[in-house]
Amino acid sequence: MVRHHAVVWLAAALLSGPLASAARAQAAEVNTLKEVFAKLYSCWKPPPLSLANPIDITVVVSFNRAGEILGHPRITYESGQATDNDRLMYRVAVMEALQRCSPMPFTDAMAGAIAGRPIAVQFHNRKPPPQPTEKKAWLYRKIL
Repeated sequence: MVRHHAVVWLAAALLSGPLASAARAQAAEVNTLKEVFAKLYSCWKPPPLSLANPIDITVVVSFNRAGEILGHPRITYESGQATDNDRLMYRVAVMEALQRCSPMPFTDAMAGAIAGRPIAVQFHNRKPPPQPTEKKAWLYRKIL
């Protein structure tokens, strides 16, 4: 009886290996625009604050059916207060994120829907606003 249970567990383990990897592969496929953006944001690694000030940057990119980048991605927006160094560091970070995420693992339906269509992706990296350390008397109204 014990030997029978061991054989059943061994068979289950052997069968679940390929099935589990196939399920993970299907789960990793991108089927909606929301998943496209989530996948791109998961690849985003902004430059460290010691190298560049935080800015917002938008890139327009297109993919082909195979999930590869089609043409050249184009930066369409950068924060106005950005310095040339900030812009350069963030442009490199955006291109690295796109390289990490391509080819995008589209499902067949998504590949047909998105192929050749430009999408605008906004990357944000903002510092939290500084917290006031002292209270200013002139900020508070006092009714006498």
